[in-house]
Amino acid sequence: MGRRARLISVVVVAIAATFMANLDLWIVNLALVGMQRSLGGSLADLSWVLNAYAVTLAALLIPAGRLGDRFGHRRVFLGGIAVFTIASLVCAVAPSVPVLVAARAVQAAGAAALLPTSLALLLGAVDAGRRMSATRGWSAAGGLAAVAGPLLGGLLVDLSWRWVFVVNLPVGVLAWVLGRRALAHDRGRTDEPVPDLLGSVLLVVGVGALTGALVQAPTWGWTDPRTVGVLVVAIAGTVMFVLRCRRHPAPLLELPLLRVRRFATANVAMVLFSVSFGIMLLSNSLWCQDVWHYSPLQTGLAMAPGPAMVPIATALTTRLVHRLGPAPLAALGSLFLAAAQLWRVLVAGPEPSYLHDLLPSMLASGVGVGLALGTLIAAGVTALPEGRSATGSAFLNSGRQVGSALGIAVLVTLLGPVAGNVHGYLVGWAVGAVFAVAAAIAGLGVGRNAAHVTAGGPAVPLVEEPAHRPRVREA
Repeated sequence: MGRRARLISVVVVAIAATFMANLDLWIVNLALVGMQRSLGGSLADLSWVLNAYAVTLAALLIPAGRLGDRFGHRRVFLGGIAVFTIASLVCAVAPSVPVLVAARAVQAAGAAALLPTSLALLLGAVDAGRRMSATRGWSAAGGLAAVAGPLLGGLLVDLSWRWVFVVNLPVGVLAWVLGRRALAHDRGRTDEPVPDLLGSVLLVVGVGALTGALVQAPTWGWTDPRTVGVLVVAIAGTVMFVLRCRRHPAPLLELPLLRVRRFATANVAMVLFSVSFGIMLLSNSLWCQDVWHYSPLQTGLAMAPGPAMVPIATALTTRLVHRLGPAPLAALGSLFLAAAQLWRVLVAGPEPSYLHDLLPSMLASGVGVGLALGTLIAAGVTALPEGRSATGSAFLNSGRQVGSALGIAVLVTLLGPVAGNVHGYLVGWAVGAVFAVAAAIAGLGVGRNAAHVTAGGPAVPLVEEPAHRPRVREA
């Protein structure tokens, strides 16, 4: 294979794998109603199809990236594609909700392995002067997945919810075969410490137990021994995770980074924003299908304007963020997300009224995400010392996944077991608006000066860090 052909192959493999993994963050929301009709189970049960993926991805992004540094990016990347593809097959043929949830967790483990290593392999294949263009193209794959997700998901779910996972199979197989031929062997860094996998387990236990308590409490009761027991497990897992991060030589999350005020504030704003966004994304999909009785394709088309606005809002405000700094845009974007949900509280009704009700809300939320999400990621990362961008980005994106999982759990708690609970949706949007306003207040704390603030891409760490990690000074 010639050099040019090899380079093209590497680009195709990295972009295709990134698009595939990010697409699953969007299209599965549209499939929940179809899954429930096919497999049975409550909304609380089905919410784990989303949360198992989000929580596992949050816990494994950082250790998977470091495993790539230590054992070679090619090896971890190809392993991640294989795991993701095989897990997608199991999801597609899953006979029950528990099997589907377990397969989704394994699928997320594969995504965590392939996402950070795909960028490292891409940057290693291009000349130094073309790395910025390569990074932008790789990031665009995540944005394209967000835009294509609702429409493609609607088309696939109209056939069967199982096609949401079947579509991954040819892409995964082709990417693995082409990757074996085109990707250069790298030996890894033997001086890179082994990541703290036990810390990942504790994070899954803590966040998973908390979301479990939230989604089951309406059925079990808040004072039921089972609910109390799960909450105790959540608290214990979280405390043990924090202690583990403080003491381990290569912790999952480097807590001293939170001494940097702007970075800590960006993380708080990211979690709050993601809780609100998680509530809105799932609620709109369920509302269209359960209350308005839209088909999956109609639902996908109805939701498409939101993600379509994200790259437009980002592109139109690139110069503005350099002029004003990240704080005003992060706060304004969060307020747009709050307004999108308050609009639904005021005008939503059981009779379909797309142009008056959902469309303005979707447009406002898309603008909000375009303004706030990438700005918060960039503001947090640029607050850290040089060479810490990978850890900082992974920290922020882990918080993004955790916040999304908590938002889904909050919505499921508010909706309860009653199908088409209009009042539950209205309360959910009001709660989502409160979280978005809180994110706006936190966003004002990221400061007015941040260098090179740009739009964020997919939910992954950036590039590998040097073995020597400088001390983080308090800002």
